[in-house]
Amino acid sequence: MSKITISRRFEWDAAHRIPGHEGACKAIHGHRYVAEVEVSGSELDSLGRVIDFGVLKKELGAWIDTHFDHTAIFGRADTEVADIARLNAQMGRPVYWLDGAPTAERIAAELAQIIPALLAPHGITLESVKLWETPNCWALWRRNVDSVGRSG
Repeated sequence: MSKITISRRFEWDAAHRIPGHEGACKAIHGHRYVAEVEVSGSELDSLGRVIDFGVLKKELGAWIDTHFDHTAIFGRADTEVADIARLNAQMGRPVYWLDGAPTAERIAAELAQIIPALLAPHGITLESVKLWETPNCWALWRRNVDSVGRSG
């Protein structure tokens, strides 16, 4: 069975910090994050598309705008950011909490956990999430497929 993949790019600004980092990243700082989200389908719709790119923008873009854009992404165990979290909440931009330090790898994995539920009604499969933290550095989450083609 063949499949076709498509990708859409999403961008947002957010602050984070990596507690315990050996360098400057232990301080709160911001990034212009870029996520390249690749999805696939085994069939094309009546117009010849895996899915309309606008649907990806509407579904995933809205989630990113609500949860990640112009906020802070912190780890739940980071007790030193409580005042910032409180201030952000007062301004209507709650902090997004991860179960570990908010590295590019963890943010990519978090998106990979969220995206399938957002896109489930459309019958497409998440293949990869490439998260750019800077223009030079990125993390890649890729769907696992075993030797007989099943998702892992």
